[in-house]
Amino acid sequence: MAEYLFNEPRFHDPEAAREHLESVRWPNGPICPHCGAVDRISKLAGESHRAGLYDCGHCRDQFTVTVGTVFERSKISLDKWLFAAALMASSKKGVSSKQIERMLGVTYKTAWFMSHRLREAMKRERQGNGLARVWRRND
Repeated sequence: MAEYLFNEPRFHDPEAAREHLESVRWPNGPICPHCGAVDRISKLAGESHRAGLYDCGHCRDQFTVTVGTVFERSKISLDKWLFAAALMASSKKGVSSKQIERMLGVTYKTAWFMSHRLREAMKRERQGNGLARVWRRND
C-alpha cells in the first residue's frame, strides 16, 4: 500500500518544502526569474543569508524559488503552503478555509488568504499558465 501522502517531510519541514519546490520548479538547476539566465547563478550561503537565496550574475538580482509564484512575499512557511495546496488538489469537492485553519493550525484569516491565492493559481492553470506541476504529486 502506498505511503500516506501527508506524512512526507515536505509537508512538515520548511527546508524540505523549499528543496522539493526547487526540484519541481527547476529540475535542471535554478533559472533567474528576472532575466531568465541559467548560467552565472550562485547560491548564497552563510549566516547573513537566508536558506535558498540565489544571486544572478547577469542582472545582479537576488531571488528564491518562490519568486513569481503564489508563495512570493508571504510570511507563511512554505511547508504550510505545500500542505494546503496538496489538500486542495487532492480533494474532489474542495477544501474550506475553515478546514485549512484546523489542519494547519493557522488563523482563519491566514487560511482564507492561502485558499484564495491557491484557487486563483489553479484557475490560471486551467487557462494554461502552467502552475499545476507545483501541486501535482511526483510518483
